[in-house]
Amino acid sequence: MRLTRYVTRELLPPLLAGIVMFTAVLSFGYFFISSQFVVGAPIGLIVRWIGYQVPDTLVKIFPMAVVLMVVVAFGRMATERELVAVQSGGVSLGRLARPAAVIALLVTALSLWLSLWAAPVANVATRSLYWDALTGAGLSTLSGKTLDLGNRLLLSPGSYDTKTQQMNGVRIEQWSPSNAQQGTIIFAQSGTFTGNQIKLKNYQIYTVNYAGVQALGAVPDSNPAAFRAAVQAVFPAVQSSSDPAAVLTLDTGLSRAETLAKYADAIGADAQGWPQLITSLTAPNVPQAERDAARLTLNRKLSLPFGNLVLALMALPFALRFGRSLGVALGSALLISLVYYLLFFVGLTVAGQSVALSEVGVWLANLVFFVVGLWLLRRA
Repeated sequence: MRLTRYVTRELLPPLLAGIVMFTAVLSFGYFFISSQFVVGAPIGLIVRWIGYQVPDTLVKIFPMAVVLMVVVAFGRMATERELVAVQSGGVSLGRLARPAAVIALLVTALSLWLSLWAAPVANVATRSLYWDALTGAGLSTLSGKTLDLGNRLLLSPGSYDTKTQQMNGVRIEQWSPSNAQQGTIIFAQSGTFTGNQIKLKNYQIYTVNYAGVQALGAVPDSNPAAFRAAVQAVFPAVQSSSDPAAVLTLDTGLSRAETLAKYADAIGADAQGWPQLITSLTAPNVPQAERDAARLTLNRKLSLPFGNLVLALMALPFALRFGRSLGVALGSALLISLVYYLLFFVGLTVAGQSVALSEVGVWLANLVFFVVGLWLLRRA
């Protein structure tokens, strides 16, 4: 028990130092890249914006911190002959490394929670805060685009007034799930998008059945009643707001924050967590392409946290061989992490090429490092 506490005390300082150091480096990188867009923003908002990125950042840097923890702690003990002294007393290396395995397992559990529950929510809040509060651009970046908001709603805002926070020249489409040629199209002079609701003013609603358009050409000119009936078949319902103050409220599948997170940037935020991924994988009537994408994303969100365990194993033989000084230990930790992440991204590329290779590609780095780590450890 005393030996376990001693090894644990050796492991925790480099782990915490690595977490703080790598988080600070990545957070500074986020701020540096976006600094030109947040000039003049309140310090409190900038701190909140950086803070929202911490959960996702921790998932990415935990493996590096775990490697640093093992290399620094066991490297120091090996350099000062503490490992030799303990092993001469009959304590095996596996027994000595048990606290490192327990800490790596705890980090893995925390990383899984962050990756599947906390980080997706924080990522949505990050993009929403950035576009609505920090830059003030709001929905202006979405003007002229067609956005799928869920609930079969397609939104096309013509323009966006950042002062009034209103969309102008709004078009919304909702197509029938049972008839691909029939849909409802809404035109509105202005509208607002708050939470999961779109509120429109000065609107016109048209239900259009394109299947009846061809019948219009077959109606004889001498039969006005038949022509009116054919037109009625094409436009079964037409409604407009006679009161300028009347408001039409629509419920959306994506909230305003989720819409910004998904569409405002060239690369959408990683906003899918466990509930969304499981729904995509198990719910009926989900398109196969969406199901395959959810399968790949779920495997990616599982494999990186488990990389903490694999990298702890890989780092141990490096610590015994090369952890002679803090500089060498830090260099070894960065080298191991770099190779792991390169292999991880290669695996993601392979997984994206074929659905059949989703699991193999995503877990490739963990499998390779596990096998190589065991081999190196046996030789050490």
